[in-house]
Amino acid sequence: MLKQENKTDVIVVGAGPAGIACAITLARNGKEVVLIERGLFAGSKNVFGGAIYTQPTKEIFPNFEQEAPVERRTVQHNFAILGEVDSTTISYRKNDNSSYSVIRGKFDRWAAEEARKAGVYLVEETVVRELIKEKNKIIGVKTELESFYSDIVIIADGVNSLLAKQIGLRKNIETKDVALSVKEVIKLDKDIINQRFNVKDTEGVITEIFGGSMLGILGLGFLYTNKDSVSIGLGITLNELVESKISPYEYLEKLKQHPSIAPLIEGGELKEYSAHLIPEGGYKKIPKLTANGVMVVGDAAMLVNNLHWEGTNLAMISGKLAAETAVEALDNNDFSKKMLSNYEKRLKESFIIKDMRTYKDLMDVMHSRKSAFLSYYFKKINSFFEMFTSVNSVPKKTNFRNFIKSIFTDRSIVELFKDCTAVIKLLWSILA
Repeated sequence: MLKQENKTDVIVVGAGPAGIACAITLARNGKEVVLIERGLFAGSKNVFGGAIYTQPTKEIFPNFEQEAPVERRTVQHNFAILGEVDSTTISYRKNDNSSYSVIRGKFDRWAAEEARKAGVYLVEETVVRELIKEKNKIIGVKTELESFYSDIVIIADGVNSLLAKQIGLRKNIETKDVALSVKEVIKLDKDIINQRFNVKDTEGVITEIFGGSMLGILGLGFLYTNKDSVSIGLGITLNELVESKISPYEYLEKLKQHPSIAPLIEGGELKEYSAHLIPEGGYKKIPKLTANGVMVVGDAAMLVNNLHWEGTNLAMISGKLAAETAVEALDNNDFSKKMLSNYEKRLKESFIIKDMRTYKDLMDVMHSRKSAFLSYYFKKINSFFEMFTSVNSVPKKTNFRNFIKSIFTDRSIVELFKDCTAVIKLLWSILA
């Protein structure tokens, strides 16, 4: 129960991975916390590709491997570069348990129940309309029905965080800094999945897809195996969708028809379709994360590592770090920005900001050289393997020479110089 009517230590807005991790950490430290979720239940509004990572998840749920509704343990990562009709796939296989595929509707609901067991007061089907501000401090939230008050509010309401925007912590999101991800869950018999992906009942495969229907645009695809279904989808930046005037569903349909993808989902039955905005801006687009009485976590803080497809782990750990800061603030009865800025310090000391800073120039390079890196060189990789595997009675030396020559005839010296400069810039930012 709450200390007094409508007053608690902390209010967390959003029951995604960041919000749940934050709330359960607070509750385990003896703090009273209200977790407000706009969906019918935790996970009903949440969408992602399909995998959670073991190490960070164990920081929040130590026994999740035995208790949570996981689907398959990842034993293989595929990186598929698709041309228009051909493809090159690189596979890495290791029989460990570094990640698991999950269905968010199931996993988040389980995680929310764990939070409830720990003492979190979960309020579902409730939309937070605005934050309550008094004397330059956030003191609570207004929902469509009533107001709730607290010493600290933690914003975990997703990439398009209206609450963070309301109090000036973030500006309007540019279309190039956010992607629309669409996903289908396609039902397939377990034995068919095992056969097509060369796995056993509990083993799974993650495939990251480049090119195909997304050649030349800022978009990436994915395919995850579940127990008796596969999740397939893609994410494309909003500015690309506006410019192309093609819907993400059309891009996905074309991807599903690619000769390298179609056999993997053949005969499947569409079980679910969903869409979700995901942050793409990277390190340079992280908003202000604290103010008097408030902190921002997860997707609302733009914490996504695009290159490594990491978002859920960053969300959970950022929620945990915010909770630890809130515990410190509550113990000291100090809810000022100065005190809560310890959350930002914790982030900077963690892998989260260090990794995001490592790739701070990635999106700039991709935007400026997308036709080269997301089309020409993908096609060139496939062209090389087509040449390498062909038997056409032409001397191999001639084939190699023609291939190398084509690189300089297909593109001007100026464009090749720009490509090299972009690569050097990116590598320097990573290694410096």
